[in-house]
Amino acid sequence: MGAAIEIEQVSKRFKLYREKPDSLKERVIRFGRIEHDEFWALHDVDLTVDHGQTVGLLGHNGSGKSTLLKCVAGIMRPTTGSIRRVGRMAALLELGAGFHGDLTGRENIFLNGSILGLSRVEVLRVFDDIVAFAELEEFIDNQVKHYSSGMAARLGFAIAVHVEPEILIIDEVLAVGDEAFQRKCLDRIKQFQREGRTILLVTHAADLVRQICDRAAVLDQGRLITVAPPGEAVLAFRDALLKRGSELPDELNDPSIHATKAVTITGAGVAYATPDRAHAEPGEPCSITLRYHAPDPIDDVVFAINIFDQAGNLLLGTNTRLIGAEIGRVEGDGSVTFEIEHLPLMDGIYPVHLGSHSWDGGVSYDHRAEKDVLEVLSHTQTHGTVYFPMHVSVDHQPR
Repeated sequence: MGAAIEIEQVSKRFKLYREKPDSLKERVIRFGRIEHDEFWALHDVDLTVDHGQTVGLLGHNGSGKSTLLKCVAGIMRPTTGSIRRVGRMAALLELGAGFHGDLTGRENIFLNGSILGLSRVEVLRVFDDIVAFAELEEFIDNQVKHYSSGMAARLGFAIAVHVEPEILIIDEVLAVGDEAFQRKCLDRIKQFQREGRTILLVTHAADLVRQICDRAAVLDQGRLITVAPPGEAVLAFRDALLKRGSELPDELNDPSIHATKAVTITGAGVAYATPDRAHAEPGEPCSITLRYHAPDPIDDVVFAINIFDQAGNLLLGTNTRLIGAEIGRVEGDGSVTFEIEHLPLMDGIYPVHLGSHSWDGGVSYDHRAEKDVLEVLSHTQTHGTVYFPMHVSVDHQPR
């Protein structure tokens, strides 16, 4: 198969100047003596993308994802290391990147086509398809500076996918535009995959990584943490985010400041079927334990649990009163464990919110949100959110 993109020991340094010269004269006089700090956006990154693979780049804002893509696209040169590409490449890195605002959409198509190495005849051959894909028939002779961001996104993506690239590089473009356009982009990407083209993309959408990527690389503060199958990479991405979040002050990271604290949630933990694993597989049991502290005796307490999907949709909302679990009087330290016999979820990371409130729900004692998750890793290619235990039987009828 061979490699389409080889990234070897790539680092990228930027100079952050503490002050900016006010004039050309001052710039010349102080040439080489302007005080600056060095910022390394990338540190010794190694990554290989084989022909026909789709690889996602995950990381927090400022992790170096876009810088790495720009180096791969040739827009930036790495400070150290090397990047090798094999095949015609099209890059869609920013909305409207490469467009000239004073030129019309029509003129920008020919301009971008020539930049990507196409002759005028070759651009003419795909021109109508580009305009139709972008849905800009009525506006193609308007200046691009009058386009909305969505129109610019459609045109940029349409050009990139119609120049028949062997390598397609995409930076977050699938997060813009309306739902219909996003579906169209995704369908075209899947077509590219069927045709054996190579795709390198940046996205924050974990579901998209699971859906279309063969592998994913996780960056944190310019360093490559892991390159792994999509599910494992998403877990590593989430762990990196949690580590960064744990550095926040409690007053910024704790949404429970408005509760009465009559029954404080002091901690929580998730236990999976296999103790040495940090995730469950679909259908396995797991348990979620809430630890509490009640400074004074209280016999009017209900403990609640909510489980969400990554889009924020509520999958489960229940509490000890609804389940019929008797809590009784609480005082001092204790714990409540919610046991799930069979986890009915597919591959994903599912936020868990915990709470304590009065029997009638009128008084909130405490709640704990955005700190705990259920992690499910499926080793199959089956997609979806809900796990359906399934067996297949085959009955071949004699002819």
